[in-house]
Amino acid sequence: MNYILFDDTTWLQLLPFTYTKPVSEIRIGILTITQKWETYLSGKLTFQTQPYLSHKYKAVYTNNAVFINGKICPTPELLSQINNLEFNTGLKKGNTLVAYRSHMASALNIQEALLSSEETTLNYLSVDNTWDIFSKNGEAIKQDFDLITKGRSSQSLSSSNTIIGNVKDIFLEEGASVEAAILNTTSGPIYIGKEAEIMEGSVVRGPFALCEHSALKLSTKVYGPTTIGPHSKVGGEINNSVVFGFSNKAHDGFLGNSVIGEWCNLGADTNNSNLKNNYSHVKLYNYAQEKMVDTGLQFCGLMMGDHSKCGINTMFNTGTVVGVGANIFGGGFPSTHIPSYSWGGAEGMEVYKFDKMIETAKRVYARRNLTMNAEEYQILQTIFNNTEKERG
Repeated sequence: MNYILFDDTTWLQLLPFTYTKPVSEIRIGILTITQKWETYLSGKLTFQTQPYLSHKYKAVYTNNAVFINGKICPTPELLSQINNLEFNTGLKKGNTLVAYRSHMASALNIQEALLSSEETTLNYLSVDNTWDIFSKNGEAIKQDFDLITKGRSSQSLSSSNTIIGNVKDIFLEEGASVEAAILNTTSGPIYIGKEAEIMEGSVVRGPFALCEHSALKLSTKVYGPTTIGPHSKVGGEINNSVVFGFSNKAHDGFLGNSVIGEWCNLGADTNNSNLKNNYSHVKLYNYAQEKMVDTGLQFCGLMMGDHSKCGINTMFNTGTVVGVGANIFGGGFPSTHIPSYSWGGAEGMEVYKFDKMIETAKRVYARRNLTMNAEEYQILQTIFNNTEKERG
């Protein structure tokens, strides 16, 4: 059977993160949503997403295809219902198409599929808004921890560490290193990926995931639920945040109730506010509505899209949204909505020229022995073109 992860209109609600990727490529918990489904289905999946993304994230249409909504995290019960679908029938919850089985080797028409879908009563984790990524991260870490550690044994944990809670809720992959740290699992599990490192003096309270080849630097303080994606380095103080991967917050400073995309860098002593002085709900810029919307949350910090960076001592207001490829620096608090490919700070913004941004991006790739391919370049070029109005 051919499985395809599709994007619905939620793709717009999850900007700026989905400018560069399908919804299912969002990391929540330990794994991306794509990786969760691949683990359950024991194979690779393809994508039905935005046309400009489809050169990198391709779809393979066959006459026996099962389309699965890319914002939904799998469960064994949900997978069972999906695999029992007859041809040209689907599952829905309210106005959300959960899954659909088609006999046509063509793209899915979501509205038509909803008409021949039955309501499911199953509960599942769904990413509908950008703030869901951190606010639902604890549940996602626990689900992923059970999924990927079941029937496996952890690498041994050094006696130099102090454990609070159950040591069975700590899992180290091969090559992981943890020395002289305090690990507290009373609120949730702690997962340390392959070749990842927690350096001396760090204090971690779960739920927490440190993915492969990432590091907590000396004396880092982490409050869960927090996820640090692969190939990232973080330090300072972090609370209930998700870093997708290939990004650094290597120095002191506070990051709270935030989501950081890929290929980002936060300069030394960068801080974000996650609580308004009057304790009211935080509002975030919504790309689909082109206005600020109420998150319903009292705690909400920084949303930073891929390839964005900030200089030392940058201060972000509560509920700041930064697009793709921005470069922020200088004193004061910059705007709570920083458009993609912006250059500057509180004193003013100008356009970050595309060729200059690409030069920097290629250097960052090279630091990890990677090369930007043509598909990635074209995606970034399209985003630059499509966000011209936003900057204006």
